[in-house]
Amino acid sequence: MSDAIDLAALPHDFLWGTATSAYQIEGAVAEDGRSPSIWDTFSHTPGKVDNDDHGDVACDHYHRWREDIDLMRRLGTNAYRLSVAWPRVVPGGDGPVNAKGLAFYDELVDALLEAGITPSVTLYHWDLPQVLQDRGGWPERATAEHFAAYAGVVADRLGDRVTHWTTLNEPSCSAWIGHLEGRMAPGLTDLTAAVRASYHLLLGHGLAAQAVRAAAPDARIGIVNNLSTVFPASDRPEDLAAARRHDGHVNRWWLDPVHGRGFPADMREVYGVELPERPGDAETIAAPLDWVGLNYYFPATVADDPDGPVPYARAVRLPDVPRTGMDWEIDASGIETLLLRLTDEYGARKIHVTENGSSFPDTVGPDGTVDDTGRQDYLVRHLAACAAAARKGAPLAGYFAWSLLDNFEWAYGYDKRFGLVHVDYRTQVRTVKGSGHRYAEIVRAHREGGGDRRAA
Repeated sequence: MSDAIDLAALPHDFLWGTATSAYQIEGAVAEDGRSPSIWDTFSHTPGKVDNDDHGDVACDHYHRWREDIDLMRRLGTNAYRLSVAWPRVVPGGDGPVNAKGLAFYDELVDALLEAGITPSVTLYHWDLPQVLQDRGGWPERATAEHFAAYAGVVADRLGDRVTHWTTLNEPSCSAWIGHLEGRMAPGLTDLTAAVRASYHLLLGHGLAAQAVRAAAPDARIGIVNNLSTVFPASDRPEDLAAARRHDGHVNRWWLDPVHGRGFPADMREVYGVELPERPGDAETIAAPLDWVGLNYYFPATVADDPDGPVPYARAVRLPDVPRTGMDWEIDASGIETLLLRLTDEYGARKIHVTENGSSFPDTVGPDGTVDDTGRQDYLVRHLAACAAAARKGAPLAGYFAWSLLDNFEWAYGYDKRFGLVHVDYRTQVRTVKGSGHRYAEIVRAHREGGGDRRAA
């Protein structure tokens, strides 16, 4: 691995973290009062998930969380991004709070702090209570209001110890993949429902930000978007326009409203769906952000596709480029580009890379180790690009590797492994991979070397 990470470019109080989400690791889906989520329903629908896998047990984190905190200690990380399961805390979607569900996160937060690990809490990582989906889900305004009430409950309980809060994780996936493409829960293919869901997700973000700040005045609140660099397949005007539409679909539709710019006019025209706007909503959606979260995995090259689905831009597969086990193109320069775009175009005051990682077909060798050289190379190159952005002025304050553990990878089931730690799903044995050891070395070099060390 020839790239070097300029650790001197990263602040001394940099958050070195790992990330997970509740449905992907917790299991215990019917324990202690938790109700089904849309992902329980979706994953138990035949044919929706590879191998008909589901998250009933996943990594059994609900019972093994102490072991997983010990893994974080071994990695030397000082932050952990987790999500709270709405159906575990408010099983009815609204109304009574489940004391046992809330107590789980209360105990988890205390243990993290005792271990010297800063908890970063995500309030929504796609696991909408099924009872709310049955009442219309995110296309309905009431869901945004229920989300804010639930957010207030969690902040009231944890806000005396948790200061780092995320309202939504990747709302574009919830809206577009879940309601337009049908490849994620709730599995709809309805443009009108998708656009309405996108609106109410961002409204829910703004309402939840208000609720969290009311319950926890010291809260520092952000929203996490998965963004891509977008390139036209050629210099034809049609492909240039397609790239602009794709950028609007995956980037600007989600960034502009929360930064006070409203929903992009060109994309409103592309979708052709009337937004369910009410007076005051724009200001609510543009609630002040203390930080911005970036999830980055791959770039997009697109061509005009007038007969295809919205946004009428077809992904083009480039030949002879490196790819992960997800068949995603590897381009570390994209994370630098996006960090600088958030800084220069949107005026971000603080940025966290809240997810970045790669899937490869890992196996435990005869000697009990996992030699995941592809992931190690991906990690180093992307961290080097992050440091380069910081050197150019991006206010980068943290990096959370996706993921701490191999886990239930949504519609891909358990075949795709992103973890720094290998999980044997039959025995639940955890094995730190080579990438986990490499990450620990980088973290240690930054902590011990200050501004004078580089991690090769």
